[in-house]
Amino acid sequence: MVVHSDVVCPFCGCLCDDLEVTVEGDEIVGVKNACAISRSKFMNHGENRLQEPAIDGKKASLEKAIEEAAGILADAKRPLVYGLSSTDCGAIGRAVELAEVLGGVVDNTSSVCHGPTILALQQVGESKTTLGEVKNRADLVVFWGSNPTESHLRHLIRYSAMPKGMYVPEGRKGRYIVAVDVRTTRMERVADEFVKVDQGGDFELLLVLRAAVRGVKIKAESVSGVPRETIMELVRRMKGAKMGIIFFGLGLTQSDGRHMNIDAAVGLVTELNHHTKFLLTPMRGHYNVAGANSVTTWQTGYPYAVDFARGYPRYNPGEYTSVDLLAKEEADAAIVIASDPAATFPAEAVRHLAKIPVVTLDQKVTPTTMLSRVAIPVATAGVEAEGTAYRMDGVALRLSKVVEPEDGLLSDEAVLEAIIERVRALKGEVG
Repeated sequence: MVVHSDVVCPFCGCLCDDLEVTVEGDEIVGVKNACAISRSKFMNHGENRLQEPAIDGKKASLEKAIEEAAGILADAKRPLVYGLSSTDCGAIGRAVELAEVLGGVVDNTSSVCHGPTILALQQVGESKTTLGEVKNRADLVVFWGSNPTESHLRHLIRYSAMPKGMYVPEGRKGRYIVAVDVRTTRMERVADEFVKVDQGGDFELLLVLRAAVRGVKIKAESVSGVPRETIMELVRRMKGAKMGIIFFGLGLTQSDGRHMNIDAAVGLVTELNHHTKFLLTPMRGHYNVAGANSVTTWQTGYPYAVDFARGYPRYNPGEYTSVDLLAKEEADAAIVIASDPAATFPAEAVRHLAKIPVVTLDQKVTPTTMLSRVAIPVATAGVEAEGTAYRMDGVALRLSKVVEPEDGLLSDEAVLEAIIERVRALKGEVG
């Protein structure tokens, strides 16, 4: 029996790095310090597995599957490389390389979640910090359009609400927690104050808060369904905090306003920094979606929606994003890595995805693997394969390999390397 300590959890953007995983033989028999979802991922990583490579639903050798995948992609005029937020940085780098070799488009899941966040921060910048600094210093924490009790189960315990910090030794008693949302969630029971906003009213409320911080007198009795007294009390708390932070989620990025909501939130934080220390952090969902943006930016200059059709990277969200490419029926082939667009994309995009040849690299059987021309099983990053991932605050952490993958299973990176080699050969290029 072997106990692996300080294991990083490959589930959500928290990347909790204090797990203890007990392995007996080559089977995980126990996981400590994990949330329910994390524990299930480790304990049941062998369930519902994609058992063997398949071409058109029929069993094939790995070599034949790679050859078929390379042929599909090399023949395509407008191939799409998509996914990447639930795998390690090495695989992401190879996916970008593959898109460049193909002259195709590489996109990641941020285009359908925190893409508006990235667009806003590119325009106005950001004031950010690490989760460790939040734990040690923040005495006011605002969750806006986010519900970590459902999405990031240990965030409150490890970083934002419960832990005792260097400058917040009282822990939960030393912090004031505010939740802002359009509907009542479980955060109402956790937070000291729950502010309910009218649907689509986030932008207006953020602008009014900024104005109030600047000393503008608010004449309206309520704004976006929030009473003026509540607004002014929240402003008082924000200006009086030793260090405050806004954690925002898809409630801002996918509601009316989209990137303008984030622009307004950045403006509020900028104004607050004239009075105290205030910060802003997106609640990233997939465990390495921040890494997908970072690695793509290193290699292309852009975080997602990157087109190599002209031989150099071009960036245009709304044109080169995966949903748009599929809905407009531009993509004529796709390779999906560590994602399930057939289960999550709009119907119009999925209909076209079902019409074109798709190659999927995944550990599990999913709707996407079911419609794929080629499906290749891979080792699970952070469980059966090592790698690097980026936490939601941009801190890089090393994923562990705690068990050996089943015979013949390679990592995403290794399979992508093999596909790239074959694509280069088919195109007559030297690697």
